Amino acid sequence: MQNFATLDELDYQLVAALQVAPRAQWQQIGRALGIDGSTAARRWTRLQNAGLAWLTCYPVSIDGVSPLLAIIEIDCAPGRLHEVAAELALDVNLVTVELTTGARDLMITAVFFDHASLARYITFRLGTLDGVVTTRSQVVTTSFTEGSRWRLDRARMAHTSLVAPARRRSPGYGSIHADDIPLVTELSRDCRQSVTALAERTEMSPTTVRRRLARLEQDNAIAYRCEVARSISGWPLSVTFWAAAPLARVPEIGNAIAAMRETRMCYSLTGPRNLIFNVWLRTMADMPAFEARLTEAMPELTIADRSMALWPLKIGATLLDPHGRHLRHIPIGRWEDGAASSAEDALVDLLRGRPDSVTAAIAQ
Repeated sequence: MQNFATLDELDYQLVAALQVAPRAQWQQIGRALGIDGSTAARRWTRLQNAGLAWLTCYPVSIDGVSPLLAIIEIDCAPGRLHEVAAELALDVNLVTVELTTGARDLMITAVFFDHASLARYITFRLGTLDGVVTTRSQVVTTSFTEGSRWRLDRARMAHTSLVAPARRRSPGYGSIHADDIPLVTELSRDCRQSVTALAERTEMSPTTVRRRLARLEQDNAIAYRCEVARSISGWPLSVTFWAAAPLARVPEIGNAIAAMRETRMCYSLTGPRNLIFNVWLRTMADMPAFEARLTEAMPELTIADRSMALWPLKIGATLLDPHGRHLRHIPIGRWEDGAASSAEDALVDLLRGRPDSVTAAIAQ
C-alpha cells in the first residue's frame, strides 16, 4: 500500500464533494472543483488505492424494522486485548470497534434487530469470548447525528452546484426489502459503481437497478458515506464524551451538540449518562478548549467521562489499519451463531423446568 503523508487542497475538496454527492458524475464533480472530470476520477482512484479515502453504503432500516443500536464497553484480560479486538472486528453487526483510553479497553457500536438479539450477543458471544472480563451496554434512544453526515467543508468547495436533488425525499425513513439486499451489499463495497456494473453483479436489469436505487434514496432507506483517513484529515484526534443532561433538555442539548463543527456522532442513551458524543479535534490543546466552550454554552450538561480513540479498528463497518487507512469493508448484517442458538434454547428449556435438555445441549 502506498503511503501518502498528506492530502493537498484539491484532494480535500474532492473528498468534500463526494461527501455531498457520492454518486455524482465525474464531470459534475470536476465542474464544481474547476478541473476536468477525468482528473477528478484519477485523483479519487489514487486516494482510494492508497486507503486514504473510500465510499460505502449501509441500510438504515431493513424489512420495516428500525435498527436497534447499542454502545458496549468491554474490559479485557491482561495481554488479550488484541485477540479480542481482532475477533470482534469481523462481526457483521458491529459498526465500530475502537481501542480507547480511559475506563474501558474497547468500545463498540453494534446493530441488532431487537432487544432479544442484543441479549443473545452479550450473553452468548461476549460472555463466552475468551479474554473478555466484563461488559457494560446501553441502548441508543435517539440519534442526533452520525458519521455519514460529517463534512470536511473546505471553504472553497462549490457545494451548491452539487446539491440539487432531482426528486423530493421522504420526510421519514423507508426500508430495504429482501430483494434489495444484493444491491445494497454491492453499494456497500463502493457506492460509486455504475448502474451497469451493479446490474451485472446483482443479476438485475439496469432498469431494475435504477428503479430500486431511486426508491431507496427517496425513502432514506440507505446512507452513503464518504470517509477519509483521520490521520490525514486535518482532524487527527477522536474523543468520545459521556455526559448527563436533564431529561427534558436532552433533545435540545443533543441537537445543539450535533450542530457543533467538531461533532461526528451524538446519541442519547438509556442510563444516567444519557448522552454520548464523539468529536474530531485538530490538536490536543483543542480538547479542554472544546469542553470549556461546550459547558459554557450548555451549563446544564455535565461531562461524566471522556476517552480518546487510540486505534479505530472498524469505523462505518470498514476495517482500518493503525493509521486509519481503509483495509476492507464488511457489509452490515444480522449476527447469527449456531452455538449461541443452542445455548439460548437450553436456557429457555431450563426456565421451563426441563433440565435434561440442558445436559444434552452441553454434551453436543
